[in-house]
Amino acid sequence: MAGAGGPGAASALSALSASCPSRGSSTPRAVGRAERTPRYTLGLLQTPRSSDSTGGSSGGAARPGNSSGEGLAPGLAAGSSGAKAAVSDRGESYFGDKSSCIENANTLNLTTSSSVRGLNSTCIGKTPLSSSRSVCRSHTPLMGYSVTSSSAVSAHSVASVIVAVVEGRGLARGEVGMASIDLKNPEMILSQFADNTTYAKVITKLKILTPLEIIMSNTACDAGNTTKLFSLITEHFKNVTFTTVQRKYFNETKGLEYIEQLCASEFSTVFMEVQSKYYCLAAASALLKYVEFIQNSVYAPKSLKVRFQGSEKTAMIDSSSAQNLELVINNRDSRNGHTLFGILNYTKTPGGSRRLRSNILEPLVDAETINMRLDCVQELLQDEELFFGLQAVISKFLDTEQLLSVLVQIPKQDTVKTAESKITNLIYLKHTLELVEPLKAALRSCNTQLLKAYYNSLEDTRFGIMLEKITTVINDDTRYTKGCLSMRTQKCYAVKPNINEFLDVARRTYTEIIDDIAGMITQLAEKYNLPLKTSFSSARGFFIQMNADCSMLPNGQLPSEFTKITKMKNTYSFTSADLIKMNERCQESLREIYHMTYLIVCKLLSEIYEHIHCLYKLSDIVSMLDMLLSFAHACTLSDYVRPEFTDTLAIKQGWHPILEKIAVEKPVANNTYLTEGNNFVIITGPNMSGKSTYLKQIALCQIMAQIGSYVPAEYCSFRIAEQIFTRIGMDDDIETNASTFTKEMKEITYIVQNANDKSLIIIDELGRGTSAEEGIGICYATCEYLLNLKAFTLFATHFLELCHMDALYPNVENYHFEVQHVRSSAGNKEKIAYTYTLSKGYTEEKNYGLKAAEVSSLPSSVILDAKEITNHIAKQILHRQKSTPEMMKQRAAYHLAMRLVQTARNSRLDPDSLRIYLKGLKKKYEASCPAPGKNDEQQ
Repeated sequence: MAGAGGPGAASALSALSASCPSRGSSTPRAVGRAERTPRYTLGLLQTPRSSDSTGGSSGGAARPGNSSGEGLAPGLAAGSSGAKAAVSDRGESYFGDKSSCIENANTLNLTTSSSVRGLNSTCIGKTPLSSSRSVCRSHTPLMGYSVTSSSAVSAHSVASVIVAVVEGRGLARGEVGMASIDLKNPEMILSQFADNTTYAKVITKLKILTPLEIIMSNTACDAGNTTKLFSLITEHFKNVTFTTVQRKYFNETKGLEYIEQLCASEFSTVFMEVQSKYYCLAAASALLKYVEFIQNSVYAPKSLKVRFQGSEKTAMIDSSSAQNLELVINNRDSRNGHTLFGILNYTKTPGGSRRLRSNILEPLVDAETINMRLDCVQELLQDEELFFGLQAVISKFLDTEQLLSVLVQIPKQDTVKTAESKITNLIYLKHTLELVEPLKAALRSCNTQLLKAYYNSLEDTRFGIMLEKITTVINDDTRYTKGCLSMRTQKCYAVKPNINEFLDVARRTYTEIIDDIAGMITQLAEKYNLPLKTSFSSARGFFIQMNADCSMLPNGQLPSEFTKITKMKNTYSFTSADLIKMNERCQESLREIYHMTYLIVCKLLSEIYEHIHCLYKLSDIVSMLDMLLSFAHACTLSDYVRPEFTDTLAIKQGWHPILEKIAVEKPVANNTYLTEGNNFVIITGPNMSGKSTYLKQIALCQIMAQIGSYVPAEYCSFRIAEQIFTRIGMDDDIETNASTFTKEMKEITYIVQNANDKSLIIIDELGRGTSAEEGIGICYATCEYLLNLKAFTLFATHFLELCHMDALYPNVENYHFEVQHVRSSAGNKEKIAYTYTLSKGYTEEKNYGLKAAEVSSLPSSVILDAKEITNHIAKQILHRQKSTPEMMKQRAAYHLAMRLVQTARNSRLDPDSLRIYLKGLKKKYEASCPAPGKNDEQQ
């Protein structure tokens, strides 16, 4: 999978071996000149570059071969003498297996596209992935499509994940394997699961991952035989780069070997977990091979965190529901932070922000884990010293995951950029390790189980060992600073004096040049009597700036000695020929300093590399603490309460968390109550009365509870939901066209196919895209199907005929949003005043359309006829669906039985209180029954 593809392979690999800490060498080679640019520049504190900034597609998979040996896939040319020599030199490949990296393959044979159109027009019909190296990449996007492709989410959500997807063939079709790796985080996540023909799980998981690039097998897009999975993925991710590689690279045997050789020892138990999951192993094989090629670097042995992520540990929220609920992106304005992520995101680190986002999209289903988080939030709220102490330390951490990612990657060429990056990363590592003790001190007095576990994890001696080794070589006052010049100075003087005399000489030379630059600019200021000052930027180097009005300049112009003049308001920026030459001298001196510092840094890294994996533990701790602090912070700004977990969904005076941030006044609070015996609620009310807002509120509160956050309510209890399904209508968007009805049917089909007894189902305005008769029929049939489940279902509708289902099904409850009629002072017409208050029973506002007609210009005779016809039809329906005394008694008995079962499961009442409660249930039952006959009285 690695190596060099030409005569220079041996020397290139030898150089790489020497410069890598894991190779055990203490004398790395000098920084080289030749460089193949990685496709994605995702170093610490950097963002991905587009293909334009890397010379079109020349830096990636689509580059044809050339005379320098930088072919389409350098390092995969079998039989190359250089490749054989490289293996001979090292005795092992990058993954510790001679055959796993340099194998019998001509190229990776990549076919890439940013859209289906590109594939159809360029790949299909040209034999994808053939030896002709056909190319269909059109660009490398800065950001992948996702529900979080918004600047409002955070800068940390810039896509950096590459995903490999493979599906079984023949009888195994529908069995899907996935492997993903974040180029900014050395963690590979493996998944394997069975999906149905909608591939909803695949699409949902991909949207949660927000991929920068997706790779699949070339057999998935064979001309005339494109698989359904391929078509769906390319349809849903049109703005994501899509690449296919030959099927042979999806090799489960190689995948297992790679995991065994690359996985850090702390996570080695994953080997037992995945050894029989062939499809995710095949995806891992192709992914690792591909990532090495596009990044021109490899992961060091025993350096990756590898974990298997099944679907059973988190709740499933499909992408449509995530969009409906505005979990991470606002539907009206993608830059707007009015989302669940936005109102909970007070995180201070990129890792904390990423963890919060992933938790919102995949909430936990284990009550014990959730309660451990809630215990932490409670302690943070009760202990201000702990809260502010932790927050102060956490805010100083950089992106620990990204730091670890660049530390464990081994570049294939030693370049000036590589050298500078290594030095920078060592400074970041020192900065991070110096925060471990303050973090321990902040956690020292904690009481909750999870915080104590984090404190104990920080007792790991490897943190101290690494810091001690670093401080023997690196100056104590060297640290991460903001500003490119300040950071450059830190890198130049990072290594202590008297370690390398040539380095000391080079630094003295560099200092003299800097002094000369400052002196020259001072002389120019005196010569021309101008207020000149020295400035610096990473692009221009040192240049001259002046804040002055044109009137100060002779003839309104700068002296001719100054060149490259730019002006912004009253600020001039310019340089001179002498300054340009001094900048060149400065850069040359800097290259020498970086070269010699790099040699020392590589030797130091080789000594501490065996201890570096404790940073996985640290990054996990920091991101989790950051998220928990964010939850606590959100609680201090709103009156949230701690949720409980039972078999009941009960919310007392709950309100919409996002609406609270938008509205001038606090939203109207409402109660919610669902149990196994009353698990189906039908909600009615006029347009704009609050139905959709209320339904979203329930789902958002459920998600908040399951991620370990407090909830906006006076009291709340939740049943853990394994799936959350929503079909939310828009009150201001009356859906009548045929395509929108089609969309409704797809969403309802998905819910029906995937829902189970542990689901939370929210359906709003089903059937509005068709005729009233068909709409009622579809709603009725859907309700009857869902009533067979024990899922908690809230069903909002304008079809009042559905409200009579409670006569047939005792687990159905009717609720409605109240409105008041206010007579206009200007005339006799009535207006509706919305209370946004939920009450039991179905709405009295039966004829919304007639009320709208009354305030229109329709003739009164037409309105009177419409009312008469409506009343006649309503009486017929009511007569057919009227409850009999026997049905009422059965309903009362059912409710009593369910309350008794619930009491037996959950009651913590003492005997006297329990007796009073049971007497109350008896009275309620008797009041719900029709007048008893003689036999009933005897019973």
